[in-house]
Amino acid sequence: MIVALIKAAIEAGARWGPACRVVGLSVRSVERWRAAPNADDARHGPHHQPANTLTPVERRSVLAVMTAPAYRDLSPHQIVPLLADAGRYVASESTMYRILRAEALLQYRGRAKAPVRRPPRTHVATGPHQLWSWDITYLKTPVRGAFDYLYLMLDVWSRKIVGWAVHEVESADHAAALFRAACHAQHADPSGIVLHADNGGPMKGATMVATLERLGVLASYSRPSVSNDNAYSESLFRTLKYCPAYPTQPFADHEAARAWVEAFVRWYNTQHLHSAIRFVTPEDRHAGRDTALLLARRAVYLRARHRTPERWSGAVRNWEPINAVRLNPEHDEVAVPARVA
Repeated sequence: MIVALIKAAIEAGARWGPACRVVGLSVRSVERWRAAPNADDARHGPHHQPANTLTPVERRSVLAVMTAPAYRDLSPHQIVPLLADAGRYVASESTMYRILRAEALLQYRGRAKAPVRRPPRTHVATGPHQLWSWDITYLKTPVRGAFDYLYLMLDVWSRKIVGWAVHEVESADHAAALFRAACHAQHADPSGIVLHADNGGPMKGATMVATLERLGVLASYSRPSVSNDNAYSESLFRTLKYCPAYPTQPFADHEAARAWVEAFVRWYNTQHLHSAIRFVTPEDRHAGRDTALLLARRAVYLRARHRTPERWSGAVRNWEPINAVRLNPEHDEVAVPARVA
């Protein structure tokens, strides 16, 4: 069964080394099994116990100390110093935790609720104005330590920049005003939009939250300290700051920063051929013109293959439109469609 699973992974594009490591095997072991598919598993594991393993008596002694009335409500982090104050050493903290875990005694017993880590919800966009992502990035100024702040809102399905602004401070008020202006400029119904952001102050500020609630917008947030939960905005910022036109020197003033961003947004939306949407511009995809463009490209390739079939060993390049775009696609089991505007 293991050999069959690894073979399926290889056929799907994985490499031998990583595929074998996932199941805890060396490549040599798998090669040996493939050479003799009917042989038994020759692995025997370790033949001896580690020299420092606790004896059953010592293990029971450590467990008795931790469950004694004086220590049973304390963690090993607290038990070890108290035992040291009493002139005793029983075991290390890691050993105590290991024993508690094996005995199913490592349970959360505080009055506060135990922390719950939920995976981010997956949202699926099948058209424009269903799923937006936004974030804020720094723009350097001539003053050391002072920055302008670029607010960018992106339609995840089309990758079009639907709203932007440059301000001197990070503010939930500015963010809320930008969202309202973007909806008005794009003629989008706010109640049909899922707005995704990270956990920064402007994203969760009172003004922004109140605006989204009043407009009926479904707010979506990244997990704390997980930047790739907002990958679309992070990718856009990388495109912005690593494009050849990005200034090598700080922006002279706010007007210079706004003028440059305006030119970038115009180029990005109307000229940039985006690799994730079959190399069409965000504006063409947003307006629905990408389908005709991709059909025309496919026709060009089909004609070329028809003229010289001996030069084509398989299918032509894939020019099919990208129908659905997912946010946090690693959690497909909780995927929900974005609300249709």
